[in-house]
This record gives sequence, C-alpha cells and structure tokens, in this order.
Amino acid sequence: MSLHFTQATSTDLDAIVRLDSSAFEFPWSRADFEGSLKIGHSFLLLKDDETLLGVAVSMQIFDEAELLTIAVDPSYQGQGYGKLLLNELLARLARNGAQRLFLEVRVSNTRAHSLYLGAGFEEISRRKGYYPTRDGREDAIVMEKLLSI
Repeated sequence: MSLHFTQATSTDLDAIVRLDSSAFEFPWSRADFEGSLKIGHSFLLLKDDETLLGVAVSMQIFDEAELLTIAVDPSYQGQGYGKLLLNELLARLARNGAQRLFLEVRVSNTRAHSLYLGAGFEEISRRKGYYPTRDGREDAIVMEKLLSI
C-alpha cells in the first residue's frame, strides 16, 4: 500500500466522476467537475498507488475557504480515509493562509456530520431546502472551522 496525496489534472476526471457517482445519490456531473477544475478550484486526491480512494474539492478566496465536495469510494469507506483526506486539506489550507473553512452537509448525512464535528467544525446556520432528495428537498447544515498553522 502506497498512500499519497496529489492534485488532480484533467486526466483524473473520469475516475473522479466514477467515484462521486458511486458515493452520492445526487453526484456532481462531469461538467461540474470540469468547470471547477478549469476555474482553478483545488482538487486534492487520495490515492493508493494509482487507485483513487477519495477526492476533496475546495476553493479559497483570500483567508476564507469552502469545501465544495468531499467523497471516499464506498468500497473504502469506514477505514479512516475521509478523516485523512479532510485533515490533509485543513493543513494545506492553513499553510496557504486560510483562516476559516466553510462547508454544507445534508441533515441526513450523519456520518459526514460526525466527521466534521470530530474535526472541530461548528454548526453556524442552516439552509432550508438546499439539497434535492427523491421526494423533495432537505436542509443543509452550514459548518465552519477556524484554521491555524
């Protein structure tokens, strides 16, 4: 096993789209990822040799950052890879001068919510009807973490 982090390039898009589609009921489209990569969002990949285990997409504007999406391949979930990916992202953002990181998480995504609370995020608000569901919409919990080097 050779775990390592890398930044994504356009050659990684197929694998990223496959992972996201397997991880989420309402995944990003290929066009979403292509556009995000094109405008310069940061794509942090966690790989084992050449196998993509997880991806985190974020953007930073001055001293604030937003986690746009984070996913771990379902066959590798529950093994600490999400925490590893999140911690690496937090460290990189802090080194890059970010002082706070924001994110939204589905109310129903209790695993992710627990991960974020464990990493020191705090709930700061809710967005009513933010996410689509099979039978309507669900709220997003908006969370924030203050970063330090």
